[in-house]
Amino acid sequence: MEPTNSIWKSTVRTRDFTPVTSDISTEVCIIGGGITGLLTGYFLSKEGKQVVIIDDGKIGDGETCRTTAHITNVIDDRYYEIERIHGKENAKLAAESQTAAINAIEEIINHEKIDCDFKRVNGYLLFKPDEDADELQKEYEACVRAGLQIEIAETSPLESFNYPCLKFPNQAEFHPLKFLNGLCEVILKYGGKIYTNSHAEGIEENDEGAKITLANKSVITAKNVVTATNSPISDYLAIHTKQAPYRTYVIGYTIPENYIAEGLYWDDADPYHYIRRYHDGEDEILIVGGEDHKTGQEDNPEERFQCLDEWAYQHFSQLKQMKYKWSGQVMEPVDGLSFIGKDPENEKHCYIATGDSGMGMTHAAYAGILLKDMICGYKNPWEELYNPKRKSLWSADEFIKEGVNVVAQFVDYITPGDESNVKDIKNGEGALIRDGLSKIAVYRDESGTLHKFSAVCPHLKCIVQWNSSEKSWDCPCHGSRFDKMGNVINGPALSNLEKIK
Repeated sequence: MEPTNSIWKSTVRTRDFTPVTSDISTEVCIIGGGITGLLTGYFLSKEGKQVVIIDDGKIGDGETCRTTAHITNVIDDRYYEIERIHGKENAKLAAESQTAAINAIEEIINHEKIDCDFKRVNGYLLFKPDEDADELQKEYEACVRAGLQIEIAETSPLESFNYPCLKFPNQAEFHPLKFLNGLCEVILKYGGKIYTNSHAEGIEENDEGAKITLANKSVITAKNVVTATNSPISDYLAIHTKQAPYRTYVIGYTIPENYIAEGLYWDDADPYHYIRRYHDGEDEILIVGGEDHKTGQEDNPEERFQCLDEWAYQHFSQLKQMKYKWSGQVMEPVDGLSFIGKDPENEKHCYIATGDSGMGMTHAAYAGILLKDMICGYKNPWEELYNPKRKSLWSADEFIKEGVNVVAQFVDYITPGDESNVKDIKNGEGALIRDGLSKIAVYRDESGTLHKFSAVCPHLKCIVQWNSSEKSWDCPCHGSRFDKMGNVINGPALSNLEKIK
């Protein structure tokens, strides 16, 4: 199976704007042109703030184009876990923010007349009856306490999941890139400015605001800076010890029309799976995702696609052609909730939004609302809930486990390389090669030319790993990613892998 674009990029182009070519001054600079950055820019522009949005690629070309676009208030870490860690009142606030996010997206689409295939649908959380009956009841009761619309359904609409499940009305779905493209036009209408191919190399805070230095040495000065990248690039360590990067895998199959009932579906397996359908021109597509693992910690990502494919064929008898295949990255916070607010390492004028926990669509919307309120000086009941500085004793075990996992990755300094000789690296592939006490990341292009880089991630010096599925170098510690030529494509790293002649 060769890598292909996601269904979204295959049907809609991502947006390109002019790059920053000279110094700029603004009230708010938002770094990140995904759904979180654009929604934050939208809310602030509507408040009359002067907003500049920059992205180092095209708008929506990062993780937003890799989502499966479930717009849901069903937290995948479970509400009974949110209750255990944060308390019943905070679980209510979490449910309130998630539901408000769905409503806000719908309101924007209707008010701004954005054509993006938005639709309200039911959601179904599937538990194995022989193993998880108690889990179903426990989650149902926690959801009721949190104030969610929920019911226990006798069976799900799926053929191979004909047993009781939790049904959540009024969830939603859409085409994320159609939404982003419409949002760009609205932001411009409200006076915002958008720049692409503008890579931020550094953020420096001062008493009046902050200064962003770009790769071309242009400078943006702003009273407030929002880092809305998948993983924050304004924060060196504080947040990265409290969340972990995971790769998630998706396959899209053509299916007979109306074979799968419309809706969003999630199971409670380990690894878990998530499902929705989308009408792609003449084809009905079943989108199946799951098989998550820590970024940079999988020797053969293609095996994950194979496992996902086998699972899909096991549960759906009328799959036709495999048409799409892609993977994405999510940030999993140790206590189940996003980190939104003042950056703990730059608390005067810098804000962050991260820790989506695989719920990027609703995370983006409530992050945009909360950041707008904080920057404009409005009170918001979610501020403490999502405070990036928060600590919870009830998530200490997960914090320690992730810390041990990161430390364990430094053993790569003394292990052998993937290949003993560069001659063993095939065209179009990469591998780590040991060179004395060092490790070198080597990529052989399709013409056979070798390209060599230091294998040390410039963020916190972990050893990157080759991702054969995405043709990228991935850091197993904090999720920084670099393309095959060593150029940074995902933070927290700000710079490229060092080239070796």
